[in-house]
Amino acid sequence: MNIYEMTAFPLIEEVTTILAESENIRIERIISAGQVSDWYDQAETELVLLLEGNAVIKYENGKSVEMSKGDTLLIPPHERHRVSYTSSEPPCVWLCVFY
Repeated sequence: MNIYEMTAFPLIEEVTTILAESENIRIERIISAGQVSDWYDQAETELVLLLEGNAVIKYENGKSVEMSKGDTLLIPPHERHRVSYTSSEPPCVWLCVFY
């Protein structure tokens, strides 16, 4: 698999591919193009790597993090957050590690 290989456009929904998974870790590739999310409250720590595109992560406390290609973000367990923006040109390619 090529991490940058895209599916057909336009994307109506995000495309999530589980690359590896065990009892203690899950690695996902997510492709988004203009999609936003509801609030997440995850039990795991999440390491986010934005490999392509631009995005904004908002936290429940009002803090926002603007992300560009190459940026990383560590989200602790139960830190309520949402994706409030994803670019469509270029689309976002995320590599997310949950542990």
